[in-house]
Amino acid sequence: MHMIIYALVEASTAEEALSTGQTVFDQLVGAEPQSCAVFDYYVTFDEVDTTVAGKARWGDLPTAVPITSEEGEELLERAWETIKKEFQRNLNQVKIALEEHSDDEIMRDKGLARHAFQRVGASRGPSICLYDQHATGIRHRGHLDRLLEENRENKTCWIVPADVHF
Repeated sequence: MHMIIYALVEASTAEEALSTGQTVFDQLVGAEPQSCAVFDYYVTFDEVDTTVAGKARWGDLPTAVPITSEEGEELLERAWETIKKEFQRNLNQVKIALEEHSDDEIMRDKGLARHAFQRVGASRGPSICLYDQHATGIRHRGHLDRLLEENRENKTCWIVPADVHF
């Protein structure tokens, strides 16, 4: 499956932001020796040679934009709404599993309960679509607000989207 993820990175230019974003995405696909893959591969929106990912799949998204720009604010809002919806969907599955199944059934993973538990607690992977420049998943609003506060004053925070496969 494909999804769009975003990296919030500190940079002075769009080129620097894209490069830093690609470093984040490299870590998430296991391209770095010390990283563990949570996605199969990624395509940034500057790539034009692909017919199944990036612009070919999602249309014309920016390569990298400052979060203070209108486009940047829209991408950030889109990412945050996706995180909230995915969290709520998984949390609802957990609640249903707890109500409908015994501990033993959950232990045997009846109804994929443990999968839902794992997704609620995930810090990387398909449950999370927003990452900081250290490839750490942004899982709650406090983390996001702290990053935004640190970077808005300097106007050095950029958002870089990528299409990932998992």
